[in-house]
Amino acid sequence: MIYLRLYNIVLFVAAFFLVPYYVVKILLTGKYRQSIGPKFGFIPRDTLETMKGSPRIWIHAVSVGEVTAAAPIVSSLRELFPAACIMLSTSTETGQDMARRMVSDATSYIYYPLDIPFVVRKVINLTAPDIFIPVETEIWPNFIRICSEKGVKIIMVNGRISPRSFKRYSKTTFFWRNVLTFVDEMGMISPVDAERITALGVNASRVSIAGNAKYDSLAARADDRLKHEMRDRLSIAPGSRVFVAGSTHDGEETVVLRVYKQLLEYYPDLLLVIIPRHIERRGDVRSCAEEEELSDCITMSEINRGKRHSGERVIIIDVIGELFKIYSLATIVFCGGSLVPRGGQNILEPAAWGKVIFYGPSMEDFSDEKSLLEEAGAGITVTGEEDLFKEIRNVMDDPESLSERGEAGRRIVASNMGASRRYAEMISTWLGKRGEGD
Repeated sequence: MIYLRLYNIVLFVAAFFLVPYYVVKILLTGKYRQSIGPKFGFIPRDTLETMKGSPRIWIHAVSVGEVTAAAPIVSSLRELFPAACIMLSTSTETGQDMARRMVSDATSYIYYPLDIPFVVRKVINLTAPDIFIPVETEIWPNFIRICSEKGVKIIMVNGRISPRSFKRYSKTTFFWRNVLTFVDEMGMISPVDAERITALGVNASRVSIAGNAKYDSLAARADDRLKHEMRDRLSIAPGSRVFVAGSTHDGEETVVLRVYKQLLEYYPDLLLVIIPRHIERRGDVRSCAEEEELSDCITMSEINRGKRHSGERVIIIDVIGELFKIYSLATIVFCGGSLVPRGGQNILEPAAWGKVIFYGPSMEDFSDEKSLLEEAGAGITVTGEEDLFKEIRNVMDDPESLSERGEAGRRIVASNMGASRRYAEMISTWLGKRGEGD
């Protein structure tokens, strides 16, 4: 296991530099304070006491995006195994908060441990899973090796490998080929993802294609009650025209604000809602708005503290977990991470609400979703500020076409449902194989 020894040496060296950084973060900001103990294997006693039932199923979803995919799989597993102990772990605190809100069918909520052998052994001994299910190609070498040693089946679900990740993994194929031998089956989203995982050295007999469970989650969550709730919270009247820019990155807000200023000349009642990808950038976004002479801004934090939205043209969403609901209010949507080289963000969320979505050329991480929505006319690629303004004008000047194209996108999301049940049945098959090969 020379490759694992090398990995652990690199891990130790990295820890030497990272531990001081995280200590400072905890002391100065409080970030990671809730998760640091559990990550070292100190699971609270009251959490351990909730872990009752059989079989014992551990699902790992790194953060918010993976929780969205995990939610319908957990629900499907609960239908198949009503008495199961279903443990849902996350790596981030925002993911943990989302998991507790979204996934009511889980038995217990825990943090994923650091990939240190003695920590991993401690956590696996405490939780005693029969099967471990990583969501979306989340692989930590020590963890899956120790699971395998202890006879814990490992089934990947909703697996995907973006072009950027594939390029990175391809440089160390010798390492991943060995690590992935510990995974019993890999359920991938698409044929392209399946081809990429086999190109890394995984035997095709251990790879299957089951679709994207996020379709199930989003279609089920697109409830008009969420729309009414968000409209009331933001004091936005029914029928108002709203331009929503979601998951924006540095450099994209300026483009969005400039386009919005131009749109105001044609639609003076148009509101702008910006949701930066990282909420700690709220100050930067507000500064951008002021530079574009759009200083009449209000933040979601201010609204949550009791300030009422009253005439401000720009609303900045600076709290976690509201993006999906905000999309319900949109007349038109721009999805960020796409005019800058970040690979795009999840365009299925606004599509589930029947919205037409604009995005830049960098959509490598969501190429399949992009193709589906563009085929339906619900997705539109733009190259920059001028193009975004022109394309938005085109669709807003034809409300009937805008509605039809958005509805076509919503049908695409609905028609791709069913993956979560397929993954649950895959997991059920492996639970029936417990003890084999031990």
